[in-house]
Formats: sequence, structure tokens, C-alpha cells
Amino acid sequence: MNRIADRFAALKREGRGALVTFLEGYDPDPATSLAILRGLPGAGADVIEIGVPFTDPMADGPSIQKAGLRALKAGATLAGVLALVRDFRKEDAATPVVLMGYFNPVLSYGVDRFCNDAAASGVDGLIMVDVPPEEADEIEPQAKANGLDLIRLVAPTTDEARLPRVLAATTGFVYYVAITGITGTRSASGADLSAAIPRLRPHTDLPICIGFGIRTPEKAAEAARIADGAVVGTALVETLAASLDDQGRAKPDTVRKVLDHVRALAEAVRGVKSAA
Repeated sequence: MNRIADRFAALKREGRGALVTFLEGYDPDPATSLAILRGLPGAGADVIEIGVPFTDPMADGPSIQKAGLRALKAGATLAGVLALVRDFRKEDAATPVVLMGYFNPVLSYGVDRFCNDAAASGVDGLIMVDVPPEEADEIEPQAKANGLDLIRLVAPTTDEARLPRVLAATTGFVYYVAITGITGTRSASGADLSAAIPRLRPHTDLPICIGFGIRTPEKAAEAARIADGAVVGTALVETLAASLDDQGRAKPDTVRKVLDHVRALAEAVRGVKSAA
């Protein structure tokens, strides 16, 4: 098993869901980004998603778009994000790391080279937002050859006819998009989520994590109870952004504020038993 499978198996034995955290790589600068990454496992993150900055992030709301622009201004590149992962791995060999982003930077980098370098750097999985299962042959063979999970997004609008195809092409875990829309704009109700997750279960044995619109510790706990985990991104990005000075630079308490937020989320998630 890989790190993702190992982590979810351990969480299942503990009877609790996962806290999956998202932050944009290089936001607001490489050193601060690395310091936050290194602190995430100790603060309670079970799986770490790192956003790869891109100029046209079509699934991302305003807060993550701004984070991507700050990161690009700080010199972010795909190679730079892989270097962040390598530096993180020097101190942590166990926490799963997933890169989330768009296909253009990967295509520019070279798909074969990227999958090889990602695996060598310590990446465990990929979320390619704009590569649907119908176009998976663009990256799936190379990812599989390098032991990288391809994590798919399933939306409320994914119909019964397409759902099995999407889930059959998924490895690692299923990312259930709780809302129709972009990140960080609104939240789904617990009733909607309770109805949605059982629809997925007959088609997959993989863990299911709920993201998009999970902003508070209470919502994270609810998602972890209903499914196998909660993904929190925009709320953490906004905590980071609020800690910066008027030039967009990190202040001495930036890292602490982000990690304190993660601790609050982790405490809430660990306080509930997963229904999965």
C-alpha cells in the first residue's frame, strides 16, 4: 500500500475521518510555505494537498485565485512546488501529499518527466481538475507507472450513468465536491451530504472526502462524520491572507495563525466518529 492507503486504513482502525488540508504552494513565499507544510502534520492534518499555482484556475474561488497570484509573484513554478515536497519529505516520510492543479503546467513540464519527478519528490497523488476520465490517457498511464494515485472530483451534478465511470477511474480517495460552483463560495447542508454520499458507496470501496465549502470546524466535523474525511482549503487560505502585511508579506505570526486554525479543525474532526 502507498501512504494514502496506509493513512486511511489507520484512520478506519481508529474509527475517525481524515482532515485534508489545502494550501497553495509558495503562498506567500517559499520559506513560509515550507514552514507551514512542515507544521501541518503536528497540527493535525492527516493528508496534505498542495495547490500548484496557475494563471487560469477555473474551479477556484476568489481567495484561492489570490493565493495563486501571490505564489506566482513569489516565483512559483511546478518545479518549485516539487522542490517544496522534497524539502518536506526530509522531515516527514509518512504524511500523504497530493498535488492539486491544472493540466497546462504539467503538459508544459512534460507528462512523463512530471510523473517521474513527482514520485521521486515524494508526491503520492494527483488531482488534475481539468482532466476528466474521458481524457485520462493523457496522464493516467504515466501516473500509474510511477505509483501516483489519480484522485477524481465527483460533483452533485455527476449523474448515475457517468458516476461508475468516474469512480472506476479513481484511485487513492474520492473527492466529493459538496456544491455546484467554485471553491469557498457557499456550503452544502448536512442533509444534502447525508443523501449524496450513500449514492457513491455502491460504486467504490475507496474513502470519500468532502470538499468545497467546508469552512468551519463544525462543518469539517459534519463532513468527517458523514463520509471518510473533510477537505478544508479556502478557510485556511483566508486565514493566511489575513495574517499578511499590506504588501502581502508574511508576518512573524503567519505560520502560527494558520497552524492554530488547523488545530481547531483537527480537534473538531477527531471529536466525531465516522459513519463510514
